[in-house]
Amino acid sequence: MAASTAPTGTSGDASLLGAKKILLLHGPNLNLLGTREPEKYGTETLQDVVDRARTQVESLGATLDALQTNHEGVLIDRIHQAKFEGVDALIINAGAWTHTSIALRDAILAADIPFVEVHITNVHAREAFRHTSYLSDIAVGVIVGLGTYGYVAAIDFAAKRIKRKQK
Repeated sequence: MAASTAPTGTSGDASLLGAKKILLLHGPNLNLLGTREPEKYGTETLQDVVDRARTQVESLGATLDALQTNHEGVLIDRIHQAKFEGVDALIINAGAWTHTSIALRDAILAADIPFVEVHITNVHAREAFRHTSYLSDIAVGVIVGLGTYGYVAAIDFAAKRIKRKQK
């Protein structure tokens, strides 16, 4: 486990010692959750995912902002903005950009915000081109194949385990 992910409290600890401001990011086509290939991605909509995430984050005493975009520059601009807003952690499902975007990788590195990479499906059990991620090696953690529960796990981890940077 990397130094930035060292446990900061116990899982039953009511006080939040990890990230207090979390940004949830979704890349292309994730706006179609619930209708796009439900046999792979399930029937929950993106709004369902975001609503559940917001409820979970607020129950932990933190705040959540969320964005989905089909435009890579919009996602990159939002990551840059997060650096100056004091965002403590990113949770990102970059969709297809995971496998193609060096620009997205560079934006995350420039923002210097710890993040968890999430994929609803097990990308390693899919097409070969999905086996490569430009993000995984710089992520604090990667969650794949757990369906939308992966977001629950990522939020729990971020809120309880990602140590906030001293400002």
